[in-house]
Amino acid sequence: MSAEPLSEEVPHPRDRHVLIGQGHAAATLLEAEGAGRLHHAWLIGGPEGIGKATLAYRFARWLLAPAAERVAGEDGLSVDPAGRTARQITAGSHPNLLILERASPDGEKAAPKTISVDAVRKALSFFASTAADGGRRICIIDALDDLTPPAANALLKTVEEPPTRGLVLIVSHAPRRALPTIRSRCRKLALQPLSSVDVGQVLRTLGPGIQGIPDERLTRAAESSDGSVARALTLLDGKRLALLDELNRLLDDLPGTPLPRILTLAEKLGDRRAEQDFGFAIQSLLRWLERRVEAGQHLGAARLAPLAEVCENVTEAARSVEVYNLERRAFIVSIFGDLAEAVRAAA
Repeated sequence: MSAEPLSEEVPHPRDRHVLIGQGHAAATLLEAEGAGRLHHAWLIGGPEGIGKATLAYRFARWLLAPAAERVAGEDGLSVDPAGRTARQITAGSHPNLLILERASPDGEKAAPKTISVDAVRKALSFFASTAADGGRRICIIDALDDLTPPAANALLKTVEEPPTRGLVLIVSHAPRRALPTIRSRCRKLALQPLSSVDVGQVLRTLGPGIQGIPDERLTRAAESSDGSVARALTLLDGKRLALLDELNRLLDDLPGTPLPRILTLAEKLGDRRAEQDFGFAIQSLLRWLERRVEAGQHLGAARLAPLAEVCENVTEAARSVEVYNLERRAFIVSIFGDLAEAVRAAA
């Protein structure tokens, strides 16, 4: 069973009417609105697949819905799914909501890899006019990480000059990498990874393609997800889970991991048909590094510096491999060499 088709069946965040495990974040937004202190720009940050976009759509839907369409719910942001506001947002036709995302143009299958500066400029013109009903105008950016540098600079103009009755909800998987000028002008709302129980609960609320999966496989995927539903979905593929187990064994054997085993992994990930496995392996490796750094905080900054440096280097090098179509086999072998040195230094 492939994880990618399952991912395609998962509802878009605009269609999700359930938010699991992020009640504190929802309460923060509600409290700010209730106190009349709702900042004009929010940077909603945290790892991918933990509900950031779902929260953004949920809050936008609640703000735009008339009182008659709001219903009782655990987090206070529930709106009648059959109401006009919810139906308009699902259809992408609400006049007071603008979405900036890497959506596929009509008639094209492949989505662009970035959000262009022209798309962000649409937000400027969107906020330039007043809502027909005198209400709010809301823009959701999903995600900040996808903006080109010119697009990020254009966004800065929007958050620097608060639009009247305007609200910008910016989703980011890596908010620390955002332009400092953008970060400083937004109120930050950090969402935490979900518990494995919450991940499992979310999985069980998704599309019909998930419903027939054995419960033990769902549980294993949730437990290995690092709190991300998106990652759990990839782990529903038995081959992907086996790859994670293999990678973790190699990493846990550092600095003495036998070279032949590293070469076997490099050969597997170097195959051009294994592009998605390669990306998954790099993400898993970075998560392993993050856990190692967190577990060794008592060792002091000097001992952990080599591991932190490798983490940064892997991120940049992986990006170069993708952009310039570099040799992946050599990249994997080189990574394990750098990791072995860093682990020795931190021992």
